[in-house]
Amino acid sequence: MHRLIAERGLDSTGFSEEDARAALRDMIRARRFDERALALQRRGWMSGYPPFHGQEASQIGAAHAMREDDVLLPTYRSNALQIARGVPPSDIFLFRRGYAEYHSDHDVPVFPQAVPIASQIPHAAGVGMAANYRDDDYAALVCFGDGATSEGDFHEGLNFAGVFDAPVVFFCENNGYAISLPRERQTASESIAGKAEAYGIDGMQVDGNDPLAVREAVEEGLEKARNGEPVLIEALTYRQGPHTTADDPSRYRDDDPDLPEWRIRDPLERFEEYCREQGVVDDDLVESMYEDADDELREAVETAEAVPEPGPEELFDYVYDDLPPELAREREEHMAFVEEHGPFELDR
Repeated sequence: MHRLIAERGLDSTGFSEEDARAALRDMIRARRFDERALALQRRGWMSGYPPFHGQEASQIGAAHAMREDDVLLPTYRSNALQIARGVPPSDIFLFRRGYAEYHSDHDVPVFPQAVPIASQIPHAAGVGMAANYRDDDYAALVCFGDGATSEGDFHEGLNFAGVFDAPVVFFCENNGYAISLPRERQTASESIAGKAEAYGIDGMQVDGNDPLAVREAVEEGLEKARNGEPVLIEALTYRQGPHTTADDPSRYRDDDPDLPEWRIRDPLERFEEYCREQGVVDDDLVESMYEDADDELREAVETAEAVPEPGPEELFDYVYDDLPPELAREREEHMAFVEEHGPFELDR
C-alpha cells in the first residue's frame, strides 16, 4: 500500500515542491472543470455527465506519472486525467455536446473515452502488444472502475497482457460503487489488486486520495510494464457524488459509509492542507490557481460554443478512414433524404 501524506513529509518522498504544486494546480483545474460541467449539464447545455468529484487525486497522480509518449486509454470518468495530460477542456465539452471527441489539433496520445464498461481493457493489451511488435518504448495506461473488473473484457485484457508481457498498467479507480452496487456485492475477491495473481502479473493498492502516492505507484508500475511486466493498480478512492447526472445515490448509499476517513475525505481539501503544512503554497498562490482555472474554463466554454453545429454528413466521417462501399451508399441515401426533407434540428 503506497501512502505519502499520512506518513511522510515532502522532503522524504523524492518529490519536489514544484511536483506538489503541479499536482495541486491540476487538482484545482479538475475540480473546477467538474463543477462547471455539472452546472452546464443541469441547464441543458450538454447531455448526461459523469461527475468525478472526489477522484481528482487518483487521476492527477496517474497523469503526472506518465511520459509524453505513453498512451492513455480513458473511461468515461477520466476527464481529470485527460485534462492533466493536455487534452483541451473544450474538446471534452464538445464531446458531451455530441461532436467528434477530439476537435482540436492536440497531439496527446489518447484513445477516445470508452463508455461501454471495460471495452477499453482488451484495447490496451493490444496497444501494449503493438509496442512490443514495433520495438517501441512507450507503455499504455488504461483506466476503469471497480465495476469493470466483473466484466469479461477485464479477464481477456489482463490475460493477454500477462501471456504476451504487454507493457500495460491497468489502473482501477475503486470508488466504492459500480453504479449502485458496493464492491462486496459484485466480487468476492478480497481486493481488486489481488485479482492480478490469476493472470501472472503484479498487483498493488494505493491511497487513491493522495496524488503523490498515486504518482509513485504508477511510475513504478509503468517502469515494470516497460520491462515486460504488466501491472494492475487499485487506487482506493470514493465517489463523492452520483454515478452520472441521471443517478440518485441517496437511494442506495448511506451518507456515512463504512469506510476509513482517509478514503472518504475530500482529496482536494486534504492535499491542499498537506501542501500548506509543508510550506509549498500560501493563500495568494492557491487563490491564483483557482483564478487561472476559472479563466481556462471560461475560454473553453467560449471555444466550444463557437464551433458550428455538425452537419448530417458527419455521421459517417469518423467510422472508417476509407469509407467502405456499403457505407458510402448509405451516406448517399442519407444525404438525399436530408436534401428532400431538411436536416434534423438538434434541440439544445
